[in-house]
Amino acid sequence: METWVSYAFAWLATVSLILLASRLRRRKLNPPPGPKPWPIIGNLNLIGELPHRSLHALSQKYGPLMQVQFGSFPVVVGSSVEMAKTILKTHDVIFSGRPKTAAGKYTTYNYSDITWSPYGPYWRQARKMCLMELFSAKRLESYEYIRVEELKALLKTLHKSSGRPINLKDHLTDVSLNVISRMVLGKKYTVKSSENEKEIVTPEEFKEMLDELFLLNGVLDIGDSIPWIAFLDLQGYIKRMKVLSKKFDKFMEHVLDEHESRRKREDKNWEPKDMVDVLLQLASDPNLEVKLERHGVKAFSQVQRLFSNCWSLITLIDPTMLRGHDYELLPFGAGRRMCPGYPLGLKVIQATLSNLLHGFKWTLPDGVRKEELSMEEIFGLSTPKKYPLVAVAEPRLPAHVYPNVIVLALLALPWLEMDLCLIGNRFCHQNCSSHEETEQAER
Repeated sequence: METWVSYAFAWLATVSLILLASRLRRRKLNPPPGPKPWPIIGNLNLIGELPHRSLHALSQKYGPLMQVQFGSFPVVVGSSVEMAKTILKTHDVIFSGRPKTAAGKYTTYNYSDITWSPYGPYWRQARKMCLMELFSAKRLESYEYIRVEELKALLKTLHKSSGRPINLKDHLTDVSLNVISRMVLGKKYTVKSSENEKEIVTPEEFKEMLDELFLLNGVLDIGDSIPWIAFLDLQGYIKRMKVLSKKFDKFMEHVLDEHESRRKREDKNWEPKDMVDVLLQLASDPNLEVKLERHGVKAFSQVQRLFSNCWSLITLIDPTMLRGHDYELLPFGAGRRMCPGYPLGLKVIQATLSNLLHGFKWTLPDGVRKEELSMEEIFGLSTPKKYPLVAVAEPRLPAHVYPNVIVLALLALPWLEMDLCLIGNRFCHQNCSSHEETEQAER
């Protein structure tokens, strides 16, 4: 009996010494200020339907650097230009990781895409592929004809709809999807296929899949914050992610099979025509540091618990300024995890906006005043307007120039600081008296 008691006492003493030593060695943390968390949920009770606005309101009370608790995880929030620069530039290596979320697991082939993959050899190789192969200046230049064709189609459609209210979001979404779909997948999936061509998804299904992908990658799933209740799927997001994953996998397998068939058919004459071709070519490279598996190709082809609250930054500056290097507005992020496709994004956005302003005079529908426009937004990856903008387009140029007029020279210019309407007047000379003069102005 005495022996058992002595062993128990020695065991307890050892454990106590270990715990005491661990406590003494532990650094005393000095976390940023923030609201006091509740048990289990932390500060999730303070986060509303628009988390960026909730965090902005909290930052007004606790300062530009604060700590909140999302369930089981502490979250540091930076809400000023200085904090964004510190996090995304000065200490970007520390914050270059990504948390394990349900969206990354179920919608990107278990964290196989560049967005959700953890920082390491695979991510570094993926980013190198994007910068050197997929979004290189040479590659984007080779796809310029696609952007030109889609912009021409947009201007033609808007010209036909002139004088009538139009939902701008629908037209702009189609342009973006058409450009990206043709560049990445090799053809448009937003229009109905010909009778002789096998249709794996309808245009409506394709758009619905992408809308669902954007939505589910932007939600705050409670299971990500409180992992031990994730299996309950209280919000139903995981079920939707699994359904979407099956749809996308079926679609991507069809796309890859088509590309591989063309490669076998053309044999030695084969050349990569789109980004899926490039990825399949890279996947067969034996010299890659980390082998690119088939699921990795599919994840790439699909169009962190530390937040830099960009919405707060926008409220502090003139929103017409776009100087990402100054960390005042970060549409593509910054630092190591900056979106590698930003050169393409800038080309599409700038060219589209330039042509919309160059080709049309924009007004609100009859009876609608600018003071009545709602600027409410929906939370998500892109934070779109809650109520899409409806406007009326009136042609600014002679009718015969619309099939051919495209402004591409503005891409290299600081377009936000330029009077595009003035450029439009100089470009096409609305007062031209003849067709020949108009052609000369266009040249």
